[in-house]
Amino acid sequence: MLVDEIASPITMDLRGRLIEPHHPDYDASRRVHNGMIDKRPAAIAYCADDADVITAVNYAREHHLLVAVRGGGHSGAGLGLCNDGLVIDLSQLNGIHVDPVDKTVRVEGGCHLGDLDHVTHAFGVLVPSGIISTTGVGGITLGGGMGHFTRRCGLSIDNLLEADVVLADGSMVKASETEHPDLFWALRGGGGNFGIVTSFLFRSHPISTVYAGPMLWELSDAKPVMQWYRTFIKDAPDELNGFFAFLTVPPGPPFPEHLHGKKMCGIVWNYSGPMEKAEQVFAPIRKAWPPALDLLGNLPVPALQSMFDALTPPNIQYYWKADFINELPDEAIDIHLHFAEMLPSPLSTMHLYPINGAAARVAPDATAWAYRNATWSMVILGAETEPARAAVITRWAKEYWEAMHRFSAGGAYVNFMMEEGADRVKATYGPHYERLVAIKTTYDPHNLFRVNQNIPPAGYQPDGQ
Repeated sequence: MLVDEIASPITMDLRGRLIEPHHPDYDASRRVHNGMIDKRPAAIAYCADDADVITAVNYAREHHLLVAVRGGGHSGAGLGLCNDGLVIDLSQLNGIHVDPVDKTVRVEGGCHLGDLDHVTHAFGVLVPSGIISTTGVGGITLGGGMGHFTRRCGLSIDNLLEADVVLADGSMVKASETEHPDLFWALRGGGGNFGIVTSFLFRSHPISTVYAGPMLWELSDAKPVMQWYRTFIKDAPDELNGFFAFLTVPPGPPFPEHLHGKKMCGIVWNYSGPMEKAEQVFAPIRKAWPPALDLLGNLPVPALQSMFDALTPPNIQYYWKADFINELPDEAIDIHLHFAEMLPSPLSTMHLYPINGAAARVAPDATAWAYRNATWSMVILGAETEPARAAVITRWAKEYWEAMHRFSAGGAYVNFMMEEGADRVKATYGPHYERLVAIKTTYDPHNLFRVNQNIPPAGYQPDGQ
């Protein structure tokens, strides 16, 4: 297929730009957050509005083009890009509106979490989502959306009220509890399989200031701290969130010089209850487990939500492995410690995100997210600035995951997965998978939207099979 075959027709109909391989911005335009991804699309359509999205979808369908949809570009597997096809880029759809009366928040599909937090903070509210401000709202929401407020406010999908969706046939529908409820159910955790969401409507929560930050301990203390944490977080009040991590201390402020470059363990806390009770909440923790470093304090929500941006810079090498976890027995802790001692680079890490609390009290079949009974979402992240060491971080992440996988609850959070095959996707959706297949068959029977953690429609066969 020649690029010129698709350039003119789309250019005539798009209000936004079309970037092709001969364009001087092409190489910059095909970059995504993970520098390990090197895909060369035939064209990238920067959609200016809903009409552009519809035009791009129709053109791709009529010309049998492979389609990738890019929101924030944070997919670890690079699923916002494709080779030799059309990338539908939503970054120009970046409007956010807070209703000043009911405090619902309408967010267009190309917004980043930092944009969302900036706007909602002015109204004294938040929409619960991830922990890195450069992440796209669309991708993280469609996969589930967990972060610092999951235990108090639930997942992002638990706060989604409706979505405007461009379907594979080029039509646009509203999905909610009362309109296309089957589609609405699938969108809440089913990823980008069912259409392109151009705007989301969220419920917000009246939270603007928190008591939050990391506590760090020596790696030699990691086993007893993890043993304590595995019980504590299950019974902690919803207002208290804390994810466990192994890390290498960054060489700069606010970290003291004597800890720079040291491998440590930590818990990143977020207390969103009454601020006057914060010290009381943490006093027994500090007494039982005096940290080597305690950086907790009062923070505006946007500061917490962007605190770790510098530890996940764009365009470096990333490799992810993940699982849902129910329990953390001593044998699993010993495996964690073995691989923590071998962190292969300063930015490599492992996180255990609690997904209990409010998120666990949503009915198991209320959304496509299939692991309401899991305690943690584990992610193992190899991260490296030097491309020549990509194989090193990949091997460490894979070996770590393989050693831990027998403790898995089954599948993994789709937003933490690389391209891992159909069996992993099926395991991730568990008892919901067949229902998702039926909905996919209704809304995208020819699998136009397949550059994702794909749920093929019934009877679908890839080209050539």
